[in-house]
Order: sequence, then C-alpha cells, then structure tokens
Amino acid sequence: METAEPTPTDPLERDPSTTHAAKPVDLPTDAPQLSLELLVHGVGGTTAQDMLGDPRVQLITGDDTAACYRRTEDADAEERPGDYRGEPVREAYCWSNLTSGNGARALWLILVPFMVANLAHWMRPAAPPDHRAQRIYDLLVRMLALTLTVLLAAAACEVALDLTAWQCAGTPVCVAGKSWLGFLSPDNGGWWSAPGRRLALASVVPLLVIGFLWWLSHRTWSAYESASPPPRVPGSSRYTPDAERTALSLEGFWYGRRLVARLRAAHTTAGVLTIAAVLLAAGAKADGAGGHYSVLAVTGRVLIALVVLLAAATLVVVWRTARSEAAPDEESDRLVVRALPYAALVVLGLIAVHSAWARPGSHSYGPLPGAAAFGGIAVFQGVLVLALALTAWVLQRAARDDARTALRGMGGPAVALLACAVGGVLSGGVAQRFADWMDGGATPGQAHAPIPGPPVLLSWQASVIPALLVVCAVVAVLAAVRVLIVRRRVAEDVPGLYDPREHPDHRRTRAIAGTIARAGLTDAAPVLVAATSAVTLVLGAGAVAGAWLTDRAPGRATEGAPPVVHAAAETAESLGSWLMSAGVILLLAMGRRAYRDHSARRTIGILWDVGTFWPRAAHPFAPPCYAERAVPDLTWRMATWTERFDGRLVISGHSQGSVLAAAAVWQLDLVTRSRVALLTYGSPLERLYGRWFPAFFGPPALTGLHREMDDWRNLWRFTDPIGGPIRLTCEDGRRVDEGPLRDPLAFGRTLQNPLPAQILGHGDYQADPVFETVRAELIARLGPGLPGMPEQRPAGGHPDGRPAQGSSGRSSA
Repeated sequence: METAEPTPTDPLERDPSTTHAAKPVDLPTDAPQLSLELLVHGVGGTTAQDMLGDPRVQLITGDDTAACYRRTEDADAEERPGDYRGEPVREAYCWSNLTSGNGARALWLILVPFMVANLAHWMRPAAPPDHRAQRIYDLLVRMLALTLTVLLAAAACEVALDLTAWQCAGTPVCVAGKSWLGFLSPDNGGWWSAPGRRLALASVVPLLVIGFLWWLSHRTWSAYESASPPPRVPGSSRYTPDAERTALSLEGFWYGRRLVARLRAAHTTAGVLTIAAVLLAAGAKADGAGGHYSVLAVTGRVLIALVVLLAAATLVVVWRTARSEAAPDEESDRLVVRALPYAALVVLGLIAVHSAWARPGSHSYGPLPGAAAFGGIAVFQGVLVLALALTAWVLQRAARDDARTALRGMGGPAVALLACAVGGVLSGGVAQRFADWMDGGATPGQAHAPIPGPPVLLSWQASVIPALLVVCAVVAVLAAVRVLIVRRRVAEDVPGLYDPREHPDHRRTRAIAGTIARAGLTDAAPVLVAATSAVTLVLGAGAVAGAWLTDRAPGRATEGAPPVVHAAAETAESLGSWLMSAGVILLLAMGRRAYRDHSARRTIGILWDVGTFWPRAAHPFAPPCYAERAVPDLTWRMATWTERFDGRLVISGHSQGSVLAAAAVWQLDLVTRSRVALLTYGSPLERLYGRWFPAFFGPPALTGLHREMDDWRNLWRFTDPIGGPIRLTCEDGRRVDEGPLRDPLAFGRTLQNPLPAQILGHGDYQADPVFETVRAELIARLGPGLPGMPEQRPAGGHPDGRPAQGSSGRSSA
C-alpha cells in the first residue's frame, strides 16, 4: 500500500515533478540579484510594443490568447543579471484577446441579462462566511438566474411557435405574400397544415437557441476557464486574521468547473422543458374539449407528469449546486445530472409526436394557449427580488464593515432587478418587432389586424418604457447640474496646485475642473442604479397588474376614457414598442462597434470587463470569465519566476489590470507573496470593487492583502473616472496611496512645457515622474534573498493591536 509523501514546508525544496516550477537556477554567490517588473494592462487592452516602449518584442511564455512578452534584448536577462543593476527587467502580460475579437462577439451582448444576474451573486454584503443567510442569498440568485433562461426560451417560443406557426401560419391573410410559410397554411391542405404539426416543426427554432447556448457555454469553458491554479503549501494563509481573509485567496476560487457543468445541465433542461410545456399547453385544450380524443388526453397527462418530474429534478440540482472554493473542484458530475438534458430531449420528442398526432377539425385561432406564462414569470421574479432584498438586509446588519458599501448592501437585489428588466425588454422587443414584420402594415392586436400579436403583458411593458426613460433623463439632468456645481467649486482651487508664476487661464481652469467634476460622477453611480431599480419595480408591477386586469392592449383599454387619455395611452404603447425594439438593435450595434472602434471599446468595456471578471456562479450561459484564465497565468508566472531565479518581483497593474494583479497575489503561497510588491495605478480596487463587492474587496480583505506583502503603493488622480485611492495605511505609518497626482503636469506654457500639457485622466500614469520614483522605492524595499515569514500580528493592523487608520482619500470633488 502506497503512502503519501509529507508536504514540504519550503516551496524551493519541493519535487519539481509535483509542483508548479522547476528547480532554482544555480547562480554565482556574488551575482547581483535580478528584479522583474510584470506589467498588466487594463480595460481596452494594448499591445506589448506599447507597454514595453519597443517595436521589437519576443514572446516568453503563453499563446495567442494571453502571453508574456519582453523586449528582444531582454529575452535572456536571467543569464546576464549584471547588465540590470538597479534596473528591473520589464515584462508585459497581454490579456486583451480574452475579452476582444471580431465583430461576431457583439452577439455576446444578448447575454447581458445573464451576466448582470451573475454579478448579483458577487455583490452580497460582507457578512461573516458562516452566516446562514449567505446560502439563502446564493440560492435566491441561482433561482432568479434560472427564470431568465426560462424567459429566453419562452420568448423564442413566442416568436417561433405563437407568432409564426400558430397565429400567422393559421391565418390566410397573414400567410399571403410569405412563400416560405405557404406549406404550413390550412388552405394548402398539406400534411404540415395541422396546428399541432406546425408547432412541432417550429419547436426546432427555440431548441436550436438553447442548444447554441449550451454549446457556447461548453466551448468558452474549454477555451477560457480551464486553467488550473498552481499547487500551494497547505495553510499558507494561517498568518492572516480570520476577519481579513477573503475567498479570493482560496485555492479553488478560480476553478469552478463542476459547478458550471451542473448549472449548464440544469439550465439546458429548463429551456427544453419550457418548449415542451408550450407544446403541451397548445394541445391540452383541444384534447380535453367535450371528452374527445380521450387517448390523447391520457397520454398528455402522462407527459405532463414527466415534465413536472424533470422540472422538480432541475430545481433540486440548482438548489444543491453551490460553489466549493476551498480546493479545485475537479470531480465529475453524477450520471443523473449529466443525463438530465438528454432525458428532457427524449420527453420533448415524445411531446412533439403527441402534438403532431392527427386531430381532425382542429384549427388555430387567437393567441397560443399559455401566453399568461409571461405574467407568471414576471411575478415570480419580483417575489425572488424582494426575498433577495430581505436577505441582503439581514447580511448587511451582520457585515464587518459597511461604511462605503454601495446602496447599503442593496446593490445585489437592485442589479438582479435590472437583469430581469433587461431580459424583459430584450424578449419583448424581439416579439414586438417580429409581430410588426409578420402582419405587414397593420398593428398587432388592433382592429382589422391579421394576427392578435404578442401577449398583453409585453404591450403593457412597452407602455411603461417611456416613463422609465423620462426618469433616466431626469437623473442625467441632475448629474449634469452636479457637474456644473462641482466644476465651479473646484475651479477656485485649481490654480493653487501649480506654480504661482504661471499666468491664470480661465479656459484651462474650467477644462481641468470639468474633468475632475465628470470623474466624480462615478461615485454617484449608486444613486442612478437605485433610482432606475425603484422606478423599474414600480412600473413593472403596474404593467403586470394592468395585464391581469384586462386582456386588451393598453390603448384599447381606455376607449371609454376622454380622447386625450386614449391618445396618450396609444402613443405610449406605440412609442414603447419601438423603443423596446430599438433597444435590441442599439445593443447589437454598440457591441459591434465596441469590437471595431478602440475608443468605444474603452467606454463600453468598463462595465463589460467588470461583469466578465467574475466566475459564472449563478448563470452558466453568461459570457465567459476571463479572470479564470488570466489570474492563474499571473500566479504561475510569479511563482515559477521567483522560485527559479530567487529574484525580486514587482507586479504593476493599471485599471482592470490592477484587479487581476491583486487577485493573482492572493493566490500565491505566503512565502512567495512576501517576496512580491504591488504597484497599482488608475485602480478601481476600492472605488468600484470595494464598494460594490464588499465581501471580496472590502477594507478587511484589502488590509489582509497588504499584511502579507512586502509593500503596496497606489497612484491615483482626481481626474480619473475609474481609479481612486485604496484608503489604507501601512503598519509603519506610511500610506498605500500616493496622490492625488497632479493632472495635467503643467498648468500653462513654460520653458519645460512650451505646448499645453494633456489632461491624462485615466491613462498614461507612467508619464508622471512620481511613477518612476515609486517603482524604484518598491524595488529597493524588496530585500535580497528569501525573506522570512512575517510575524503573526493581531487583526487590528499593528503589533500592539491598534487598528489601522484609513487615509482621507478622494475629496468631495
């Protein structure tokens, strides 16, 4: 019987066949120690040539998707360390291909509701990890994500089965002029003209949609998210107080393969069962009418029982699927879970045969039975959001640090509500526009229209969209007024930041003050999210109530009202219908432009890169998580380089790259982590991630990160709309933050700057002389040789237990 070998305590003594690195390189004892600066770019990406300032670069390790590059002349720097005395070897990690590509990737924006719902999972308040409400919160988000998949499948069924196969194909006036629908027309008398057979044929379309999402989820996991983390010494975080530990430091955080596979099986099953339920609803009424077709009625009930049984199994899988982050979850799913989608496909095939069975005299008229399911989905989503808000409130009361948490812990429920709203707009917009195209010049649902059109709820939802846009416009106007007020207040202080000998320039002052004021709008994002969510909840509830009270379109529901009210209702419905459709088209256009236009990529990419940073914990059809490839890449590179060459390393991250850098440092062994310094600039670590994701990037987590590192410095500017201060103080009294940096570097024209200096904002931090000074200080502080383990300190931040004091950070501007 074989016995496991004991785990070494020193990563340099581990067998290279079982660890993440080779043996250390034998260097002369008097050889100078080498330093490495690992550069990580931010949102929008850049080339290795731009990052290294040299057109000649060489790939060191990696592939076409993500790789590390050096200047050609630095490729063999480890073999001649004497050439780099006092100067680090610069190496660029380029990960932009993980989030960009050709214009076809714009279609991923259709998955925005899934991505936003996944974000809600990570926005839970920073309550203790063992709090019971944590599991309830995660379960509610997973259930809400499942309803979004059902909504998508229902929307596909609405277009293919209801509007096309049931309404238009069964109406000769609608079929006229559409040769591709002629073989389905009852006037043709063909085999496919029966309503059940038309529906069975049309069900292929939503089935292909669900199958495409399943394939895309499986393919992106293999391409982006299958990188395993390097092995670590067990208990490597034992020196971190419990209150300062974060799940980002757990070995299995960036490797949730089993969870994604289980959720993918459950959501695929739910989508297939939604199609099956629509087919059953269409045939149930005819089979039970007047006692006819008793055999079909019995088989229909059996099939309904099978659908219910599979739906219950799907709910159980979603209920029991939770993240396991302590270690990489590499176990395979049980056969029952893997067989669930195939069982649903078999049941769907039986239902398609049952639906296509001959029913003499049957015909289609009116909307497809079961259209009220849209209202049921909306109501259930509202209940889940309210339960999520209550759970978040309980967690927020138990939170460790809630001083700057966005929306007082209600960020997750607000974002979840917006995910439901976006899903409703996308599904309703597609259905409305498709119905308008199918019925020609008429208006669906109105008098003399060839088809009834989409369900009433979609029309009510269209009617409230203009009101929602008015609220958004009011918020935008208030934001503009705030910019003007802040600009006027800040303009008084701008000249005092520069050399008094420079002549005042009012236009230049207004430009700088305006940039600072606009950058401060980022801190007002919670107000916009709260206002939009509140109005969406009220208007959505009104739309559901209106659809329940009447089965007519909103415009016709006011026929007895005064002409002004009637005209206003019809205008709101028509305008809202066009706005819903325009929203879908605009979303696709913006996505396509974002992948072709670099400036648009930087603008749209801010929210996109934040959303796809997190693993798919709630929805398996969300866009892929690039960090599950980038973070292991950076962790492997830092661990192997420091172990092989016994050198000093500074990881330098800009913008989103600083988040990746911090996440990678959390994944290191404590020994390796203490040999690494972190330089961040333009960093959203505290300003965005700390406020919106407090359980993972809150002040206790950032304090614990700095405790186990050699040093950490952060550069920021008032003019930066993304980056901000970290608001931590080092244990020796020095602050982590270096700033605010002066921007622009020169106010007017001087002997050194004869032309006006550019306002840099979020970019080009390396142009500031402070950057080189801080980087040199970090490299100098990394002592030679292998540092000892840090002494265990109390959770307060000082050896004597005194708490660490935060810096003042960003001013009111």
